[in-house]
Amino acid sequence: MSGRNRSNPLALAVLICLYERPMHPYEVASTLRQRHKQDSVRLNYGSLYAVVASLERRRLVTPVETGREGRLPERTVYELTAAGRAEMHEWLAELVSLPTKEYPSFEAALSFLPALPPDEAVSLLDERAARLELLLAQTDAARELVERQRIPRLFWIEGQFRYVLYRAELDYVRRLTADIRSGALEGTDWWRAVFADPERLTPVPLPGIDALADER
Repeated sequence: MSGRNRSNPLALAVLICLYERPMHPYEVASTLRQRHKQDSVRLNYGSLYAVVASLERRRLVTPVETGREGRLPERTVYELTAAGRAEMHEWLAELVSLPTKEYPSFEAALSFLPALPPDEAVSLLDERAARLELLLAQTDAARELVERQRIPRLFWIEGQFRYVLYRAELDYVRRLTADIRSGALEGTDWWRAVFADPERLTPVPLPGIDALADER
């Protein structure tokens, strides 16, 4: 099975649920929510049914029965095909083993940070740090809850990974903010000069970068 159509983690989540046993889409969604997988995979019912339909067209899942309970709409139960099992294994193995280039929104924001006035950037970074501290507290509380419930660590390692990411980001944001405030961040003098005079008509030369451009 080729790696095409492997851009939506929700499709992988569906395959893994059906690997456990046949389910209808509503049951898949309920299972994912009960296990708090919506914290790791974007989940909504509309997209879930579209994903199941796509998997069926690719012959990775197949309907096995359709039933109705009371006045509820008919529900089709799906099971994994042999091709679906192979795709699930290959896709998950690929995600675990291969680092990929992702495009986090915060990384994009950092790449354009000089477009904000330095003092405003510092204020916004302070705000982000406060929110990260709250996320860390919430994640830590969730960890304590699952530990009290004696849930094996294997089943909440994604939450642990999320905590590590929040911790690393908070540490980085704090260091970056301190370096901007103190001027230890190289280029801060140029940055402050850009916003010191909003009426300036001529651009402030970029330190080092403009010199390199001239050499070319």
